[in-house]
Amino acid sequence: MLEIRNLSYEVPSEDGRLGILRDVSLTVPQGKFVVVTGPNGGGKTTLARAIMGLVKPTAGRILWRGQDVTDLSVTERAKVGISYAFQQPPRFKGLKIGDLLELAAGNQLSHDQQCQYLTKVGLCANDYIDREMDASLSGGEVKRVEIATVLARKAPLMIFDEPEAGIDLWSFSQLTRTFRALHEEGDATLIVISHQERIIDLADEIVLVSKGQVTAQGPKADILPQLMADTVAGCSYMREGGN
Repeated sequence: MLEIRNLSYEVPSEDGRLGILRDVSLTVPQGKFVVVTGPNGGGKTTLARAIMGLVKPTAGRILWRGQDVTDLSVTERAKVGISYAFQQPPRFKGLKIGDLLELAAGNQLSHDQQCQYLTKVGLCANDYIDREMDASLSGGEVKRVEIATVLARKAPLMIFDEPEAGIDLWSFSQLTRTFRALHEEGDATLIVISHQERIIDLADEIVLVSKGQVTAQGPKADILPQLMADTVAGCSYMREGGN
């Protein structure tokens, strides 16, 4: 189980301190599929990065499986089973994709195993295993390779930051099937940051983050109708000439 207790994160601003996260408390039970959604700039990515240790909160605690990981490094958190797929993944010139998958898995992988991970994210393995993770790949290709490395790691907590970004429609369909299969296996807790209805519809629970706070949380059956109603209301407002 993941527990976030009264988490806050502030950065310097012209007026003093700007609160990016404000007293966020959240519990994600083991094996659940949780989608975090909300308006741009609301704090979703910062929350995910705080869980992974990429930013250090100014207050609050983060517990994973009962262990306080708040002060652990990214490497230490990875060792206790937390993984993260960036919204904009890094590139590694000189490192082949097949080797990157093996590094993520922590052991050698057969050609068939490498193919399985790449196929799950909509890539033809024979075209990518020996390619380098460099500037020759498009943003969408890099994104899909990184998601494949998270799958290869088989961490008990997987965090995906807008996995649909830069991915074509066919690969997006493949990705949703992969998320569904991962959840049905029940071995991992999934936290996905997304605005996509097709991904949100896969969730057990939805967390709405806005202005650095959790403004709604609950089962999909309760929260999704609220989100859809708010979306329709916003569209109606725009049609009437609102800003």
